[in-house]
Amino acid sequence: FLSFYLERKLGLLRKRSQSTSALKKSIFSYLIVIDFESTCWREKNNYGQEIIEFPAVLLNTSSGEVESEFHTYVQPQEHPFLSEFCTELTGITQAQVEAGVPLQICLSRFNRWVQNLQLEKGVMFPNKQQPCSASSPSKKLCTFLTWSDWDLGVCLQYECKRKQLHKPDVLNSWIDLRSTYRLFYGRKPKGLNGALQDLGILFSGREHSGLDDARNTARLAARMMRDGCVLKITRSLERFCNYRLRDCFRRGKKILMGGLNI
Repeated sequence: FLSFYLERKLGLLRKRSQSTSALKKSIFSYLIVIDFESTCWREKNNYGQEIIEFPAVLLNTSSGEVESEFHTYVQPQEHPFLSEFCTELTGITQAQVEAGVPLQICLSRFNRWVQNLQLEKGVMFPNKQQPCSASSPSKKLCTFLTWSDWDLGVCLQYECKRKQLHKPDVLNSWIDLRSTYRLFYGRKPKGLNGALQDLGILFSGREHSGLDDARNTARLAARMMRDGCVLKITRSLERFCNYRLRDCFRRGKKILMGGLNI
């Protein structure tokens, strides 16, 4: 009884009757969960981080099951030799990254994997022409999900800019599960493992293994949906860029009109 009372006080229990209905009400039929691992060092420096493990898992939001996975190790090229700290943290060895592929090739392979999902499962991504609410029965709306904004908003974004690589446009918007978790449960988790522990879920595999982290993030997302959480896109780089362009245009127009005394 005490355990039940404490869980209820923490806001971690939801009515069982919500479980099936919550999944049916999901905006997205599929979620692609991503969790990169990158180069890192024990000491502080100004090095740009490079992706060394690129995993993605396809979560069916109706069943809560992972239906497909993409995984590859990536060769760092700016700083090709992993630090001892990086190998200790991630479990990724120098031999594994040397047997991997450059990020440009990795992105090309990932793009083909996504295209195959579109053909085989009818997966589609929301855009200006196809908003979230306009999905047909033959098409399954899908978006990306990460534990935080770091993977797609920082790591991949800045590495592609430094290396002048084209990033697939579908990676410009995603769900930040960490911020969604905070809002839904009203508490700040201590990392992904802490969030799982708070819900009574044991982490499966090795922490800081990109593929294991992605799989566990998918498990957490499925649990949150069963608890009644409706997952929505929280970040869009395209929307941010468009906003900045509009803002700059307005400022420029205002300055011009002021200078001409119109």
